[in-house]
Amino acid sequence: MAWVLYGFFQGCVGTGLWIIAHECGHGSFSLFPWLNDLVGWTTHSILLVPYFSWKITHARHHRYAGHMGRDTAFVPFTENEYAKKRGMSIQDVRNIAEDTPLVTLVNLALHQMLGWPMYLLAAVSAGNDSIRHDGEHRHRTKSHFDPMSGLFSMKERVYVLLSDLGVLAAGWALFHISSTIGRGDILLLYFMPYLWVNHWIVAITYLHHTHPSVPHYADQSWTFSKGALCTVDRSYGFIGRHFFHDIIDYHVVHHLFPRIPFYKAEEATMAIRPLLGHRYREEKRESFLLSLFKTFQKCTFVAFSPESSGVFHWHKDKM
Repeated sequence: MAWVLYGFFQGCVGTGLWIIAHECGHGSFSLFPWLNDLVGWTTHSILLVPYFSWKITHARHHRYAGHMGRDTAFVPFTENEYAKKRGMSIQDVRNIAEDTPLVTLVNLALHQMLGWPMYLLAAVSAGNDSIRHDGEHRHRTKSHFDPMSGLFSMKERVYVLLSDLGVLAAGWALFHISSTIGRGDILLLYFMPYLWVNHWIVAITYLHHTHPSVPHYADQSWTFSKGALCTVDRSYGFIGRHFFHDIIDYHVVHHLFPRIPFYKAEEATMAIRPLLGHRYREEKRESFLLSLFKTFQKCTFVAFSPESSGVFHWHKDKM
């Protein structure tokens, strides 16, 4: 039980460190760019995250949030894609009922355990147009570790290599430590909290951008401000405030003004919320983990809104 509690709370601490590196990636940790990158590269490397590679694609996520083709974060399935994945007809998909709680729980567990490594290895949740140079290079990977990946331009390749160097150094350190203290101890001390970090990264990002009321946009109807407002402020109480630096509670303002540091996010949110009116979204009535389960169960695919061209809504909104 002590190891279980240690794994959970050390995972919360690790997530907090990941968030500090996230601030560095936005240039909001320090006034000095070199210090941002040094702290971000070091901290993310310790967590086996390729810092510069992530920084590049994360900036594109902010640039194209809510865009069905170019966003590099959580781009939902369309009804055609979902039908093909399930091997069903479009009509059957439109009439599909929610999965049973057990099926949802199993799929959610896989989503939480594999989502982050699969994103780093293959950008599985990115939009189909997130490849920068597709044309004659359609064979390129979408890996954050591959300097030749279609996610990066030629001038960005050196940063991918530097990111890989940091992860390799951290991997070597873990191997060296495990040979000294034993593999069992390194599994308990590092990899159990590491799984919790992966869980929180996926859960926080997913819930920030997934809600039955949040639309997504095709290219002809997307604008930066529309995309930035396709976000939801949520809450995780004491842990969210004191371990996760309020990143769960105040994410809308972060997408509008990414350079605002996390310790000013609450003040900034209170200032802009009256101006945004109904465009501001928050969901703080349910617990964070309950919201994760319900959202994963309900938000399965999106379809064109018949009322407005180029806008996608979650299909459950219309049932």
